[in-house]
Amino acid sequence: MNKRGELQFTLRIEDVPTVRSMVAQKLREAIMSGRLKPGQRLVERELCEMMGVSRPSIREALRVLEADGLVNTVPHRGPVVSTISLEEAKQLYAARAVLEGFAGRECARLRDPDVVRRIGEALARLKAAFAQGDLTAALEAKTDFYAAMIGGCQNAFIERMLRPLHDRITLLRITSMSHPKRINKSLREVTAIWRAIQNGDPDLAEQCCVDHVKAAAVAALSMIEQSSAQKEKAVAEE
Repeated sequence: MNKRGELQFTLRIEDVPTVRSMVAQKLREAIMSGRLKPGQRLVERELCEMMGVSRPSIREALRVLEADGLVNTVPHRGPVVSTISLEEAKQLYAARAVLEGFAGRECARLRDPDVVRRIGEALARLKAAFAQGDLTAALEAKTDFYAAMIGGCQNAFIERMLRPLHDRITLLRITSMSHPKRINKSLREVTAIWRAIQNGDPDLAEQCCVDHVKAAAVAALSMIEQSSAQKEKAVAEE
């Protein structure tokens, strides 16, 4: 084999997902849907049995998720689904408001008909999921809503920054969406975002995005504070 052939053989990418990537994706989906909850231990032996894969594949997948901030290794406990502190949550929502506001503005300015359609379809699925009380379907629809909007801003750098941010935010989205009276308010907010984008109003789209993030932050931070207070009380009473 000549040098060109050797280089081609070395660099060729086979379009076949590895076991590690498939395991990482399945675990990511379980975390995003809330089936694996923040703080929950990820015991390698149990994961091997449930997923039918080897321990090395589990370990490699967990390292991938740890790099993405979805898994954290705790001394004497091992890997657990990441939790987010109150201060981290504040910072995440602050960054999200800036980036998502820009994404909404650009999406409305460009007003790609296909993007508008995809956002509208995701919104329809979100409404249906809430009506049926299906939180998993609601989370999936909400994820598709943001993915369409972020892709619609046609800014690769914004997309790269928001993707890992949204992975972490999803850990909190279950919390904010479970807040009393949050569902109807959230639906009104995302509907306003879609209408502003549909009407090609950049200023309004940006403001609606920022308002939505701030409202979600208030709900999530309130729930985190309540949870922290309950844990502190439980510890004090032991």
